[in-house]
Amino acid sequence: MPPRRLVVVRQQIKKRPKATGKQLKLFKEEGIYENYRYSCFITNLDFSPHMVWTMYRGRADCENRIKEIKDDFGFDSFNMNDFAGTEAALNFVVIAYNLMSLFKQAVLKSDKLHQLKTLRYKIFAIGGYITKSGNQNLLNFSLSMKKRKWIEGIWNQSQNFSWPFAPT
Repeated sequence: MPPRRLVVVRQQIKKRPKATGKQLKLFKEEGIYENYRYSCFITNLDFSPHMVWTMYRGRADCENRIKEIKDDFGFDSFNMNDFAGTEAALNFVVIAYNLMSLFKQAVLKSDKLHQLKTLRYKIFAIGGYITKSGNQNLLNFSLSMKKRKWIEGIWNQSQNFSWPFAPT
């Protein structure tokens, strides 16, 4: 096994108020610890500490995405007893996850990280019916006025959406 090393990063909260990491609570009587957030990375790479921090900090949330795929998309329970079938199911789960991620980023544009179960409740499981007005179909929702404005905002965002690639 290659040798591992520990890279500890200390960030001053005054300079970087949104810095990630934890505040130390070992020595409460020492006020200096309240001014910093600390992160720790274990690596076998032979890069500078700054390079390790830059490279790893973008991946710090990947465990949460894996948990979301397992919990919301049934990623851990689709063994088809056939490699091709299991691969097809995996590809479908990944496509569904990516479409939902695109929806959250491009349409919702929220700073909150809503999971699928939250979106299912807030957006997809809403009672409604379709009516016609002239030759135009209308979708009528059964919503309170506050939630209606939020849904209308999402609908308007989706109308302005353009794919980040050229569909063929």
